Formats: sequence, structure tokens, C-alpha cells
Amino acid sequence: MIHLIYELKNGKGLIKEYNDEGKLIYEGEYLNGERNGKGKEYHEYDGKLKFEGEYLNGERNEKGKEYYGVDKLIYEGEYLNGKRNGKGKEYYEHTGILKYEGEYLNDNKNGKGKEYYEHTGLLKYEGEYVYGFRLKGKLYIKNILEYEGEFLHNNKYNGKGYDENGKVIYELINGKGYVKKYIELDIDNASLEFEGEYLNGKRNGKGKEYYEYTDILKYEGEYFNNNKNGKGKEYYSNGSLRFEGEYANNSIQKGKFYVRNKLEYEGEYLNDRKYNGKGYDENGNVIYQLINGNGYTKEYDYDTNGLIQYEGECLNGKLNGKGIIYYYGKIKYEGEFLNDKKNGKFKEYNEYGELINESEYLNGKKIK
Repeated sequence: MIHLIYELKNGKGLIKEYNDEGKLIYEGEYLNGERNGKGKEYHEYDGKLKFEGEYLNGERNEKGKEYYGVDKLIYEGEYLNGKRNGKGKEYYEHTGILKYEGEYLNDNKNGKGKEYYEHTGLLKYEGEYVYGFRLKGKLYIKNILEYEGEFLHNNKYNGKGYDENGKVIYELINGKGYVKKYIELDIDNASLEFEGEYLNGKRNGKGKEYYEYTDILKYEGEYFNNNKNGKGKEYYSNGSLRFEGEYANNSIQKGKFYVRNKLEYEGEYLNDRKYNGKGYDENGNVIYQLINGNGYTKEYDYDTNGLIQYEGECLNGKLNGKGIIYYYGKIKYEGEFLNDKKNGKFKEYNEYGELINESEYLNGKKIK
């Protein structure tokens, strides 16, 4: 709904627009019943400034500025037909530090430009873009050139990588060769994420993955088309061995699973779940056995360095029968399952192991 505050003559003049809740969403110049000239837009939900600049036939045009939150500038530059077109600058929402400066085409980075890290403002990338993707240029870490060459969908494709002394340490030709990939977002030192062999711009051959923002090894082994495929090893975030064995399309197929450096399970997996094999206690004694997904099992949490997550009965590789769910190693629920879903009566415990609730479920939904 539009409420006129200023008089228009022949469709020309100043105007204010309000939404159905009476909140101001625009104020500025009008011509022929549309936004034309200088004006300001406001967010409908809180009334804060959203955009200020020039309009043509109802669309943002020529120079303008966009804002986020409490008048935080997130973009300033040129527009055409309501979209970023021409030269402009983006800023990080939380820090206000320059994020990108360069050319745009229909809201996408296109042409020459530069990217910067969020907290220090150091140069991250300079070069060419096409439709928002890096095309050809230079990557930096702590102001040191790390890679120079071409990109394919933002992945290094044709170029050379350098160490901190400017020495070439790897080279990619048409996406083939050895490469190092860094995590560039939200951290200024761009920690190593992956290093290994590439083919056609994808992980193919031997490689290593690391935990985010650390130098701790997460996985080492073989890849095929970006997926873990073949022999490999996984590690907990504390560096201890979690699994060693065989993979197919990122799924564990067969191998040994460890908890606190002790063998806990050895055998086959189906959909990353234990299927045919034996489980052991800390002294190496067999404590359970699964045959075609049937029997008693224990499952452990990958993110907590081996705390138990579930123990109970299985059928056809799914939770079926009586079982216990743990949270950070402490009992949380105990009851019955059917095809991986809670089904039947359940008891819930607090962090001190005290019973706090008894409920009933049907196909995973609480009914009582």
C-alpha cells in the first residue's frame, strides 16, 4: 500500500512508501509513477536503512550504497537495471573491512578484482573473474604469494604453487598434478585443508586432509573424483588413529576401527555402519559379533574422540530392538528401536544419570 506524503504534479515529485504495517520502505524522487532520481530504501522488518542512491524506471541505477543491520555499509558502487554492474566494493558484515573491490556484471564478480581477508584486511586474491568465479590470478597467504595461475570453478587448475621463500613447490597442468588447497574463509592465515594429487581438477590419487584451522591430519589415503576410494586412514582430532581400511565413494567398506588407540572393531561395513565383524574390549577380548548386520553392537561418536554413542541390538544393519543412546559418553535414552527409529517405551536421563522422563514413541515420533 502506498501513502502519498508529498504532492505529485504530472507524476513528478517526492514520495514516501509504506508497507501494509505502516512502516516506511522508501522515500525519494518519483517520475511517471516510478522511482526515478535519488532515494532511500528501508528494511520492512526493522525500518533500518537498506539502500541509498539513484533510480531509473523503478530500478537501482548508477551509484548507490547497500547496508546491513545498524547502518553497516556492505556495498558501494555502480548499478544498472537494479543489479550491481560496473565498479564496486563489498565489505565484511561484522568487521566492516573491505572484502572485495573490482568489477561486476549482473550482481556477479566479473572482470578484474581483488579479495581481502576479513580480520586483517590483507590481500587474499587478485585477478580476473567470470560469473562470480575466479578465472586467472594470484592467491596470497599472509601477504606471501601461494599460487599463480588459472582456476576452474574456483579450484586451482593451471598454475604453480610457491613456498614462503618464493620457491615453486607444485604445479598443475589442466587440473593434473600435485596441489595444496587452503581454507580461506573466516581465518587470515588460510590453514592447509588438503594436499595431494589432482586429475581433471579433482582429487585423484593419494592425498591428505586436515582438520579445519589446524595442522592435525584427518585422513590420508586414495581418492577418485574427489571421493575417498581405495585404502586409507582416518584420525581423531587429537591425532590418534580412528580407522584404517578400504573405502568406496566416501563410504567405509572394510577395516579396523579404534577407540583410544585400542582396536574396537574389525570387519565389514554397510552404509558406514558395522555389518559383518567382531567387536573387542580394551584387553582384546571379543565382546560382540555381527553377522549380516544382525546381533549386538556398539557405535562411537566421531567428533568426540571415541565416546560411545549407542549400544544395543541390530537387525539388517539397522537399530532394531533394545538399545541405549549416549550423549558425550553418558546415558541419555534407553528403550526400543525399529529400523533406526525410536519405537516403544523410552526413558530419558539428565547429565547426572538421573531418570527425568518416561515417554512412548511410534516410528520416531513421540506419542505419549
